[in-house]
Amino acid sequence: MNDEEIRRVLGLLHQDDTLRAFASLVLGQPPEQGEECLERLGRGGLAVRDEDGGWRARPERFRELLKAAAPPARRLTGEERVLEAFLVDGRLKEIPAKWEKRMVVLRHISRVFEPGVRYPEKDVNVLLRAFHDDHAALRRYLVESELLSREANVYWRSGGPVEL
Repeated sequence: MNDEEIRRVLGLLHQDDTLRAFASLVLGQPPEQGEECLERLGRGGLAVRDEDGGWRARPERFRELLKAAAPPARRLTGEERVLEAFLVDGRLKEIPAKWEKRMVVLRHISRVFEPGVRYPEKDVNVLLRAFHDDHAALRRYLVESELLSREANVYWRSGGPVEL
């Protein structure tokens, strides 16, 4: 299925005679328009002949076109599934109890800290509060997992993924 087929269907619905004929078929009424009009609807996939030689509408054609035009669904990675489960509008619903899931979330959070930049504890708290109200626990977990390092209440990123 291609753009030409979509244009054909839209073109048929843009013409008064084929639009009226299609509407009649959808409503189960015999169309007033001639056989040529019904044949055009048939070529566009919007109508088909039934066993007794009459015509019936095929509104499922719209679903077919939408399905064909939709981009293929992308499979989520394991990390994306974890983030989807624990984040709502960028905030944590809860801090994961399982270590593996917690690490996925912590690696995600660590991206807000620029490598090479030193942050006072107050700034770290502000950044972490955007993710969860228990910013102290997040800060502790980030340090324990070696994603952040700390010295004299100054923090810096020491691990985690780096965007290139």
